[in-house]
Amino acid sequence: MPFRAAGHDRTTMNCSYRDLFVTAADGKRLYARDYGPQAGDEVPVVCLPGLARTSEDFHDLACALSIDGSRPRRVLSLDYRGRGRSDWDDDWRNYDIKIELSDTLQVLAAAGIDKAFVVGTSRGGLITMALSAVRPELIAGVVLNDIGPVLEPDGLKRIRSYVGRLPTPRTMQEAADMLRQRSASQFPRYTEEQWRKLAQGTWRESEDGLRLAYDPNLMKTLEGLDLDAPLADLWPLFEALKPFSILAIRGANSDLLTAATLQAMQEQHPRLIAVTVPDQGHAPSLDGDLLQIVRDFIAGTAIRD
Repeated sequence: MPFRAAGHDRTTMNCSYRDLFVTAADGKRLYARDYGPQAGDEVPVVCLPGLARTSEDFHDLACALSIDGSRPRRVLSLDYRGRGRSDWDDDWRNYDIKIELSDTLQVLAAAGIDKAFVVGTSRGGLITMALSAVRPELIAGVVLNDIGPVLEPDGLKRIRSYVGRLPTPRTMQEAADMLRQRSASQFPRYTEEQWRKLAQGTWRESEDGLRLAYDPNLMKTLEGLDLDAPLADLWPLFEALKPFSILAIRGANSDLLTAATLQAMQEQHPRLIAVTVPDQGHAPSLDGDLLQIVRDFIAGTAIRD
C-alpha cells in the first residue's frame, strides 16, 4: 500500500505548499507539491507535467487557484518518477505512460483525492486521457495544454533532439540563454523572467553545479520511435473524454499540436473550448492571461456540472 509522508510547508511569493511523498508499488518514492486547503467544498485540481518537466511548471497556476479569495482549491502538482524530486528508476523502460498512470493513481489515493479537475501539459495530457479511460469517476473536467490525439512527427523529433542531450550550463543565466537560443522561434515574446523560470525547471543547483532536473535516460524512451512511420491512433483514447468539459490550449507556434487537429477535436467533442495562445509554441506557459482563463473554466464547469 502506498503511504503519504507530509513534509514541511514551503512558502514562495506569498504562496505556500506542502511536500507530499508517496511510495509507489515498486518502492520508488514519488513527490508532489500540495497547495491550498486540504479540506473544503471545492473540487481539487491535479496538474500533470510534460515529458521532462516537473511540478514547478504549475506554480503560478497552483497559487492562483489555491489562494483564490472567493473559492480557494487544493492543487496537487506531480513529479513523475525520474523527474524533479521523485526517485529515478534503475530501468528506463519504466518511464512509461502506463506506469506513470499507475503512479498518479497511487498519489491521488494517498492524498485522499477521489475527484479532481486534471490539467495535463503534453505527456500529462496523454496520461489524463488514459486516466479518463480507466477511472472516469475521478474526472471533474480537463485542461489539455498543447496536446491532442494526433502527435506531429516534427514536434517529436524536436523533443527527441534535446531531451537528455543538452550541454551542462555553468550558471542559471547561461541555462536561460541556452534555452532562448534553442527555442526563441517558438517563443519570440518570452521575457527574461520566463526564460529563467524555464531554465529553473530544467536544471537544479547542486554542490557540483547545475544538473538536469530529470533522468537523462528519458532520452532512451524516444530513441526507438520510428517517426517516419504512422504513429499510434489516439482518437479512441480522446473519445474517453467525451463525458467531460475540456479546455484545450494550443500554442500558435506549436509543432506538436496543429490547428487542424485542434479543430477536429472541437468538431468531435461538444463540450470543448479551444484557446490558441499567440507567439507561443510547445507548450504554452500557464501564466499571464491563461491563469484567468483556466480559473474561469474550472469555476464555470464546477458550477454547471
